[in-house]
Amino acid sequence: WLTAAAVVRTSPPIAAGVWIAVISSFINGSTFVLQKKGILRSRKRVIVGQIGNFLAYNAAPAVVVTPLGALGVLFGAVLASYILQEQLNVLGKLGCVLCCCGSVVLIIHSPKSESVTSSLELEERLADPVFVAYSLLVVLLLVVLMVWVAPAHGTSNIMVYVSICSLLGSFTVTSCKGLGLAAQDAFSGGPSSSRALGLFLGLLGTLSVSILIQFTFINKALEHYSSNMFEAIYYVTFTSTVLTASAILFREWTTVGLVDCLGMLCGLTTVAVGVLLLRISSEASLTWKPAARGPDKID
Repeated sequence: WLTAAAVVRTSPPIAAGVWIAVISSFINGSTFVLQKKGILRSRKRVIVGQIGNFLAYNAAPAVVVTPLGALGVLFGAVLASYILQEQLNVLGKLGCVLCCCGSVVLIIHSPKSESVTSSLELEERLADPVFVAYSLLVVLLLVVLMVWVAPAHGTSNIMVYVSICSLLGSFTVTSCKGLGLAAQDAFSGGPSSSRALGLFLGLLGTLSVSILIQFTFINKALEHYSSNMFEAIYYVTFTSTVLTASAILFREWTTVGLVDCLGMLCGLTTVAVGVLLLRISSEASLTWKPAARGPDKID
């Protein structure tokens, strides 16, 4: 396995991608907190974070960049404790740790994406019937969630807004990775530049619409739920959808061995326990502080 430290030592471009991903995680993590506090209008900050993700995904492999999204959860939790006075109890803190660790384990053992080197190859993979069917299913789920489920249950169930934002990750990551490839051919002046330009504009439009929808529902979520809980659950579900889209698009799931299957199962179990603890922590009052003792009753 290739660790982040090894990547930094061996490849300057990948090292740059890692640092960009860390900065983007800080921007994205602080956005939830500052937006809820009303310190700034986060639209520009969200766009900056997405631009950072775009640069990171084109400078380093997704298997290196995606786990660094866990840093956004940690940055957000620290800022929320100081700015919003949102204190996570013991269960909440343990849930955050389990969510992050489980997601990283899941990514390590997940199918690795193949390298796509041209816009033509990207077009072929995007036109694959399985990926097209998956994309249509995601769009259908998004329409159902946004039109019918969100108005009725969005304010009472955090998973509604989280699911909408996470499902859009299937398009944002694909668009980020594809834009860099399409731009190389679109602006090269070659024979395939016009076709690549159409692909570039399509991916750019998809990315823009996805970001705007994410921003809208993130705003709604932060009006009703704790930023710590939203960001932690959002990281887990976003990572899961990205891994699913990547596996379907690049068909690397056929090469997963027994060890990786067991690792993915452990990662999913850890994530499930972490999410459960996060949900319980919103109603529990467990802390490390000793309970205050009242006066002893004497009969």
